[in-house]
Formats: sequence, structure tokens, C-alpha cells
Amino acid sequence: MNIYDNYDSYIMKTYTRVKPAFVKGEGSWLFDKDGNKYLDLFPGWGTGLLGHCHPKVVKAIKDQAEKLIHLPNNYYNELQPELAELVIKHSFPGKIFFCNSGAEAIEGSMKVARNWGKNQAKTKYKFITTTNSFHGRTFGALTATAQEKYQAPFTPLVPGFTYVPYNDITAMEQTIDDETVAVILEPVQGEGGVNIPTKEYMTKLRQLCTDRGCLLICDEVQTGVGRTGTWFGYQNFDITPDIMAVAKIAGSGAPIGMIVAKPEIADLMQPGYHGSTYGGNPLVCAASIATFKTIEEDCLLGKAKDLKTKFDEKAQALKAKYPDKVKEYRGLGAIYGIELTKPGASISAYCLENKVLCNCTHNVVLRFLPSALLTDEELTLAFKVIDEAIEKL
Repeated sequence: MNIYDNYDSYIMKTYTRVKPAFVKGEGSWLFDKDGNKYLDLFPGWGTGLLGHCHPKVVKAIKDQAEKLIHLPNNYYNELQPELAELVIKHSFPGKIFFCNSGAEAIEGSMKVARNWGKNQAKTKYKFITTTNSFHGRTFGALTATAQEKYQAPFTPLVPGFTYVPYNDITAMEQTIDDETVAVILEPVQGEGGVNIPTKEYMTKLRQLCTDRGCLLICDEVQTGVGRTGTWFGYQNFDITPDIMAVAKIAGSGAPIGMIVAKPEIADLMQPGYHGSTYGGNPLVCAASIATFKTIEEDCLLGKAKDLKTKFDEKAQALKAKYPDKVKEYRGLGAIYGIELTKPGASISAYCLENKVLCNCTHNVVLRFLPSALLTDEELTLAFKVIDEAIEKL
């Protein structure tokens, strides 16, 4: 079997795929089918705060698979309340709906918000999101994603969405009206270039939503479950959302998503209002419980926070060495970006050729979502290759 030919023959070309074909992962390393190993600074497209195949998560999945893989949601599943309690313990008082992905969590969050809006005033239905945001690729999530390059092939989109610049409270004040049901915001814009808002903006936004009678939905798909050095990204700004969407790290690669809503909002949802065949099944709940417990028991929030300092040191050295090529660097915990003065696709390609995996987003930003268990030696190795790549830019 030629895996590459079979992809061309049988699989839609919805991704720009690059060789090699990986067959095994361990910690911050991936291994291809020929036995070569690659240092992965973007494990699982953001799911891998614990790296690849963490032993505690693997054991939890194996043990659960031998007992019960799937259970319909019209039956009680003993793992769901255990996981929900862990999430609420580390976030805010609320109730949870389990789904399968970040996009589903965003879609469901919007349904929960609109249901709340109907109970407040029949006219509340509009959403406000921010430019350069990324919320997913299903229709509602795509409409919320304020980037024309993703939306253009699929217009017309879902009505009722307005876009304003990120970190611009004046624009938000001018846009929220009596028909606004919710503002949807990433605590850190990931795909948009690792953009971090000010604490003042987040504080004023929270108060603005309260004063204007609309909800604040935090998209924690990329920033949640320890990525930023806190359990959830919003906690860096001393605010609390009304609803949040969670996925990625929550399952360490197992497909799980969550909608977390304050009780007074969640309790408005009734049987039949929403559903998911696979959402929160025993297998993914076991993986998620193991993930949360491992982060807590192994003090990985602190390790994620420490990575920011280590990345700063490496990025600062690059900026000093290549002032005409490195514009700036920024990060929060274990989400990090280095902005270049020129397109960076050739840099990520060079890194791949030299067995280091990273991501180039928004054309000019090298993005890193490493494991919190990344060692100093691994980070030094990675930046040696990145340095070489930038020198050749």
C-alpha cells in the first residue's frame, strides 16, 4: 500500500498535507514509518500539553476500553459527573454539555446563548466576534470566525454576526445593542497570530457585557486546560465568562468538547434542545479525567508558565541577532508566537526538513503550542534549527 497515493485516491483534499507519515508519538517526539524522529513543538495541533501518548492517559484509555467504550446519553454515565466536577472545580460554578470538538463546543455555546436570549427578550439574537479570530469550520463557527479567507467559499453565511477589532473596547461599545445576545472572544487569539489582549480591555469587556445585558462567551478551545499557565485563559485577566467552550487539551487527543455555562443559563436548556451521539462517552471521559488529574498532580500549570520565560530568552536572542527579520515575540504560558517581517512558511518548511515541527500562522507568525513537559535540551535543539531557518530567510 502506498499511503500517499491512497490519500490522493480516496481522501478529500481539505488539508495541505506534508510528508512524512507518522506512526508513533512519545512525549515531545514523533516517529515516522521509517524510524526517523521529529521534535514536535505543536503536538496534536494544540491538544498535547502532556505531549504524545502520556502514560497516565494511555492507561486510562486502555482500562476503560476493556470495560465500556460507548454509552448513549439517555443513560447515566458515571464518568461524566466526575469529569464535570473536575472542570467546574477549576473554572466557575456552572453545568456542562459534552460534545466532540471545539467547533461543536462553539456551535453549542451559541445555541445555549440564543436560548437564554429568547428568555430575556425576543429580539436578542446577534453575536459579536473579533477580526482575526478563529472559532471553527462548521457553519456557525465559521461565521463567527472573522476571516474572509475561510468564509469566502461558503457564503452566504449565518445571519446575525458583526465583527469588531480585537482589543478595541471603543469599537465594542459602539457595536453592542439591544439585539446583542453575546460577545464571543478568545482570551488569546491563536490562529490569528498569538494576540494577547490587555487586562484593562478584558475587565472593561466583562463589565460592558454585564451592563448591556448580553453574555460573554470565552472560546477556550486553544487556551483552556492549562495552556496559558492557568487552568483557563480567562483567569489571567481576573474575569469570569458566562459560557465557555473547551476542547483540545481536555482529551489529550481524544475527541472531546465541552460547553460550560453558568447555572441560570444552563438550566434553561431542556430535553431535546441539544444532543450528541458520542459526546462525553466513557472512553473520552476517562482520557479527560486522566488529563486533568495529571496536570494537577504533576504541577504542570507552573511548568507551562515557566515555558514562557524560556521562550522569551530564546526569542529575544533571535530578535537581537536578526533585527531585520524578527519583528516581535509574545506569549502566555505554553502558547507562543514569533512574528517575522517576512512570510514564514519557508522557515516552518526548513524546520520540518530538519526534523523540528512548528506552525506558521497568519503568514508571518511562527506559532508554538508545546508540551509543558518539554525539556531545556529539547528547547535548545529546536531553537538551533529555528535560528538556522531564520538565517536563511
